Amino acid sequence: MRAPCLSAAVILLGFVPQLALADDTEWRRYTIPSTGTSVDMPVSIFTSDAGAPDGGTGRKFFTEDRRADLTVQSVANPSNVSPAAFLAKMQPPAGIIYKRVTSDFFVVSSIRNDRIWYNRCNRGNGRMNCVMINYPAAEKRRWDSVVTRISKTLKG
Repeated sequence: MRAPCLSAAVILLGFVPQLALADDTEWRRYTIPSTGTSVDMPVSIFTSDAGAPDGGTGRKFFTEDRRADLTVQSVANPSNVSPAAFLAKMQPPAGIIYKRVTSDFFVVSSIRNDRIWYNRCNRGNGRMNCVMINYPAAEKRRWDSVVTRISKTLKG
């Protein structure tokens, strides 16, 4: 009786994204040349360049199957408003599950349409330097270490 279960498990594992193989993840530093904003990016996960993001300067990337995306961007903040004021101006959706705001950065995250969205912005010289990540909520545990590394390595 175990053979059918084992077969099903092997078949299901074939559909697990590369993300599950965290030890095999290839990371490179991505830098926005015009602002110096940089972040460690898992290039073996986000393999497709989707071009410039809406607003600000930077790049958007997708996984090969387009189930997840990563945006690295630098947004003008000429008045050098605080992260709290910048976040309020962005008018994030209601129902934020996680929120941390300091004088140097903010992080917000929640779930919408069975997808987790995560946004971190660091305050820089006249800019807010941000990463935004969207991925399937059902894969949260597999994404946790990836999101943490991306977030902790954001500079600028």
